[in-house]
Amino acid sequence: MPKRFRLTRRFPVAMTEDGYRRLKRFAQEAGLDEGEALSFLFEHFDSVTHTENLTHRLRLFNAALDDRKS
Repeated sequence: MPKRFRLTRRFPVAMTEDGYRRLKRFAQEAGLDEGEALSFLFEHFDSVTHTENLTHRLRLFNAALDDRKS
């Protein structure tokens, strides 16, 4: 019998508008709701990210973070 997909954790999260729009688009394209899409991404994080690209993008994001908060 297949294991039932249960969302067992809820947490408040703040996202940029760009990030939320991208999440919604990914979820819609995949036929998931936003919570299921986030679960998929984090359960398969290592296989859906490229380590070198992630490190570079994270550095860029962190460098611009203070400006984006203003």
